[in-house]
Amino acid sequence: MRRIRCCVIDDEPLALELIKSYVERTPFLELVNAFPSASAAIKTIIEEDIDLVFLDIQMSELNGTEFAKVVPPHCKVIFVTAFDKYAVEAFRVGALDYLLKPVNYSEFIESANRAMRWFVIEERANSNQGSGLESIIVKSEYKLIQIPVDDILYIEGLKDYVKIYLESTGTSVMSLMSLKTFETGLPLSRFMRIHRSYIVQVSKIRLIERNRIVFGKEYIPISDTYKSAFNEYITKHILSPIKIEE
Repeated sequence: MRRIRCCVIDDEPLALELIKSYVERTPFLELVNAFPSASAAIKTIIEEDIDLVFLDIQMSELNGTEFAKVVPPHCKVIFVTAFDKYAVEAFRVGALDYLLKPVNYSEFIESANRAMRWFVIEERANSNQGSGLESIIVKSEYKLIQIPVDDILYIEGLKDYVKIYLESTGTSVMSLMSLKTFETGLPLSRFMRIHRSYIVQVSKIRLIERNRIVFGKEYIPISDTYKSAFNEYITKHILSPIKIEE
């Protein structure tokens, strides 16, 4: 299991100890250090290759949103604060989540799981494994069909089936398998999951509108779970950065 290297930053001692204890209870999180201020944490965040920071917003010297702007790009932030008025600003600086104090463990673990999903998606998106695959073969009814990878627009999961939408014909192919199983056979550098029911070929995206990817007359939703990874991918591949609407 991948472990996420974490730091906790909060100038309230009780809150700091609580989140620290939650990190220590969670098997896939590794606590690197805990700090009473953002300024005290900067050196560690930069030098220790930290993946994730649980960060208070209202702190003296350097507040959380200011700190989030200076952390390395690979380091993600989950804000932990007593105030909900900073939520929009928090997500503008790329926060994965926003927890309101007092935080119970069920809320914490839900947020931690979201972070884990983000890192897994990000690693898949950045991987070059399987990028040379030219076609896949799927079973549809009683036939075996070879599909050029470059012809796939997107894949929809329908319980025990997947529906593969093709660019060249505007038609689709149905196959008896789970979306998760199908995903493992795709070139990781070319496809991205954007919803529990949808995987898209990112090079085929031509239009994004109101948190949806548009393929002709079809609108594919981008769910909150996968939005951060998708936003980051898009930002890396365009000339003028954009962001999916919250």
